[in-house]
Amino acid sequence: MSAEERNVFGEPIERCSYDPLTGFFRNGHCWAGDQGAARHLVCIEATAEFLAFSKSRGNDLSTPRPEFAFPGLNPGDRWCIVAERWREAFEAGKAPRVYLKSTHEYMLDLVPFAELKRFALDLS
Repeated sequence: MSAEERNVFGEPIERCSYDPLTGFFRNGHCWAGDQGAARHLVCIEATAEFLAFSKSRGNDLSTPRPEFAFPGLNPGDRWCIVAERWREAFEAGKAPRVYLKSTHEYMLDLVPFAELKRFALDLS
């Protein structure tokens, strides 16, 4: 893992969230890691609708899990989610908004940039 990981613009990936502390590596970034194996690549702003959708798919992100140092998410929290889960939510019409500067470039292998851009929170 390094600061060399790139976002969808080809720039160094920016922090997603330190509070709550996110990322597969719990470093605040949606990094893939040295082998590109981590899939928590999309920095989102959680919504009640998305949290309910994720829970219905077997991934409860809203319930605290202190044994894993996971506080549980609330609407408005920023969080790195699995790329395939975002695409699944997108296809179901439940996709949350994204921070493109904090979303890993590997996401472009799953979703065209034009589609991601429609959900962007950080474009001027």
